[in-house]
Amino acid sequence: MRTALEPVVTPSAMGRIDQRAIDSGIVGYRLMQMAGAAIAASVLRHYGGATGVNVLCGPGNNGGDGYVAAKMLRASGIRAACYSLGDPAKLAGDAACARDDWGDKILSLEDYVPSDGRVVIDALFGAGLQRDVEGVAARVIEAINAFDTPVIAADLPSGLSGETGRVRGTAFRASRTVTFAAPKPGHFLLPGRNLCGELEIADIGIPSRCIEAETEALWLNRPALWRDTLPLLAANSHKYTRGHLGVFSGGYRQTGAARLAAIAGLRVGAGLVTVLSPASANAANAAQLTSIMLRTIDGDADLDGLLEDPRFNSFVLGPGFGVGEKARDFVKRILGAGRALVLDADGITSFTRFHDQLTQAAANQDASLFLTPHQGEFARLFPQIASDATRSKIEQTRSASRETGAIVIYKGADTVIADPSGRAAICDNAPPWLATAGSGDTLAGVLGGLVAQGMPGFEAACAAAWLHGEAGNRAGEGLIAEDLANNLPAFSSFQEY
Repeated sequence: MRTALEPVVTPSAMGRIDQRAIDSGIVGYRLMQMAGAAIAASVLRHYGGATGVNVLCGPGNNGGDGYVAAKMLRASGIRAACYSLGDPAKLAGDAACARDDWGDKILSLEDYVPSDGRVVIDALFGAGLQRDVEGVAARVIEAINAFDTPVIAADLPSGLSGETGRVRGTAFRASRTVTFAAPKPGHFLLPGRNLCGELEIADIGIPSRCIEAETEALWLNRPALWRDTLPLLAANSHKYTRGHLGVFSGGYRQTGAARLAAIAGLRVGAGLVTVLSPASANAANAAQLTSIMLRTIDGDADLDGLLEDPRFNSFVLGPGFGVGEKARDFVKRILGAGRALVLDADGITSFTRFHDQLTQAAANQDASLFLTPHQGEFARLFPQIASDATRSKIEQTRSASRETGAIVIYKGADTVIADPSGRAAICDNAPPWLATAGSGDTLAGVLGGLVAQGMPGFEAACAAAWLHGEAGNRAGEGLIAEDLANNLPAFSSFQEY
């Protein structure tokens, strides 16, 4: 059975999803009972030998989930105690029903002291937190973190923003997080990803149509998002039907990055790949190339001659190329000729103070521009966007994409891809050992190779990021960039993914 798309929903969208479910006839308290049951089940699965459970309940529906979980755990034979932030008598609606159903003493969070052997259920705030955590809640969170007791977070560790993944004052470091219906951005965006522990997504009975109506064009980057657009081979395929990728090399001391990109482009299926090298670097490149071709490109005239050949349909510029006017001029000529361009590394940095020139060049509607910045490059190219700490990495990436007309892969442990229409995806499959020299050059080559074969832009960017992460997982800890291309998975393996 083929897997479906996996939407990621913001806290505000989740509120609308809950309301849609209730409007469809599902009782709100039933959803809360299902959520509490999912939390209790996680405790029983993973901490069944605990001496007891302390449930920290907040002043809203997240606290209600906690009271339900406490009641179910007690019924299962586990000692449970509930601690309330604020006066539990002030709870309303479903949370008040959960409080009443608990039917036992409720202690004050002011009196809470961490204890050995007892698991903590964090049901204080959840994903909808809009302010910094302070006062008694902050003190208790910090005490529990220091005590290193197991914490199961309801929806999201308290103190994390479900929208941005950033810490609001202080936040729990959870062992596990149980969220409901669909994950939130804060589960994947840093530092939230590092604070959630193992993530469980519980089905609490919300119809899929309610979730799909509020997806906001944001998904987890999974093969289901792009597998149907992969450039699979037909019986009559040949190298000239599979695209021609050109990868620009730097000078004779900076040739390795371009070769990494070129090898990745060829390995991912481009029919032809040519390293476009200055004459000074030809010998260095020729000594290392076999199935990849080599062509001298020293200046504008050489590039214009190459662009007369329509078979060159995709380019990578930036890895080891050098920063400066030459890079900017080449970018303008490539985009002006209507060719697809992956702009990486030095190519991005070359436009640090020439942002308008990049935007103008990208305005050519016959061309496709892809930007692959890491955090430092993003901040240099988009300083105003990057400095706005109120916006999530998702919104920052979307803004950069709309501003330039480019498809943007904002790299990192929480890579985000966005296109100018607002579609976005979050990657969560990359291992930490991908953080090595040349890794980004390989990603640029994978993307260039997919685009050369005619894969649609957004899907190509998502596929490239996922394939890059999967290659890292296959290569294993201790990999170097040269390992990645040979560990790219075959496209045919995704058809039932």
